[in-house]
Amino acid sequence: VPFARLLPRLKRIVRQVGRELGKPVDLTVENAEGEVDRNVLERMIAPLEHMLRNAVDHGLESPERRAEAGKPPQGTIRLRLDREGGDILILVSDDGGGINVDGVRAKAIERGLVDADAELADSEVLSFIMAPGFSTAKSVTQISGRGVGMDVVNSEVKQLGGTIAIGSRLGEGTTFTVRLPFTVSVNRALMVRVGTDVLAVPLNGVEGIVRVSRAQLIAKYEAGEGASFAYAGRDYALSYLGEWLGDPRRVVDDVPSVPIIMVRSGDMAMAVHVDSIAGSREIVVKSLGGQFAGVAGVSGATIMGDGSVVVIVDLPALLRSAGASLQLDRSEPPQLVQEEAAGPRHVMVVDDSVTVRKVTTRLLERRGYRVSVAKDGVEAVAALAEERPDVMLLDIEMPRMDGFEVATHVRNDTSLVDLPIIMITSRTGDKHRERAEAIGVNRFLGKPFQEPELLAEIETLTS
Repeated sequence: VPFARLLPRLKRIVRQVGRELGKPVDLTVENAEGEVDRNVLERMIAPLEHMLRNAVDHGLESPERRAEAGKPPQGTIRLRLDREGGDILILVSDDGGGINVDGVRAKAIERGLVDADAELADSEVLSFIMAPGFSTAKSVTQISGRGVGMDVVNSEVKQLGGTIAIGSRLGEGTTFTVRLPFTVSVNRALMVRVGTDVLAVPLNGVEGIVRVSRAQLIAKYEAGEGASFAYAGRDYALSYLGEWLGDPRRVVDDVPSVPIIMVRSGDMAMAVHVDSIAGSREIVVKSLGGQFAGVAGVSGATIMGDGSVVVIVDLPALLRSAGASLQLDRSEPPQLVQEEAAGPRHVMVVDDSVTVRKVTTRLLERRGYRVSVAKDGVEAVAALAEERPDVMLLDIEMPRMDGFEVATHVRNDTSLVDLPIIMITSRTGDKHRERAEAIGVNRFLGKPFQEPELLAEIETLTS
């Protein structure tokens, strides 16, 4: 669908925020006639709205400050859509004051996200603004200061298989570059071979590919466990993809050169070597279902022309989930995956309000829970058929199938009969409470819920 269908909504947001803050602002859009996958576009509406609010509130200075800096009183925000290979680039830039890197660094130190004596590049410091709960605003308003927003933007972009890069020059402005796959169902992937397995690696997560001699690679590993590989002026931690799949063999015999894939996620970078590369191709992405939902680094599968199934490995996600585990003993990679799969408790949030779903998800993820969402009862029942959560948070008033019907379905299903249900609703009358108790709902809370009370109830029901 054309990207231009979003423009009236985005321009209205910019006008409203500019009027509220007393900042004249002009939104300039370039290449809006470009087309985007409908699912990608719909999921990017909220992230784009938040980035534009940020640009007006945090990015652009007041007319007085702009006059002092020799700028025109009206600020300019540019939104540009580009294509690069199989990816879409969305660039959101402003001509404001830029991001105060020292202020972000001080806030990160204050929150314990980084040591005071740590030496970080400006790009690494700027990545902290996407941390949950992070805000440099002096006061809390309806528009900003609550520490929620950029973490949701970052999470949504990562779920779509994309990345965000931030560039800022003090006094000149800030640019957010969002890179997304052209479609979430069809993607371009690199086919790699590890031992006897063929795997697909989406190209949108790959920064570069190089070949090195077998002797050079062996020398890198013999230098120590902290082996690294330099590429384009950056150091990448070196590892073998097979180590994450239970195959500790690092270098294949009798080959003159070995391919290495460069992957970066935030401030972490990894150089992954594989046995061979079998070219790139367009793949149709298929979901693996709930059975594989807890396996880190696996984003789906594709079916080849001969009917064989090839697993899609999401290397950036693997890098994010592994984190510092690259420094662990590489002889036990299967244990890393098992811990990931059996780790956090699973909470399902069922509510037709996108705001409630996002706020509740952020709250629970910050507390270490794994969260899945459903926007109505039909979606919830379908999700329960795939995977059973540890507890369900359920609204009453929803389209297609309300909360009472979902709770009745759960209590009549032998495999779900003991699933804990917390009903959270604005319908707090005795009639609704009594009906919920009759069905077998474990807890009944009113909206807006108190965070400590909800967390205590979840802890009680899941421990």
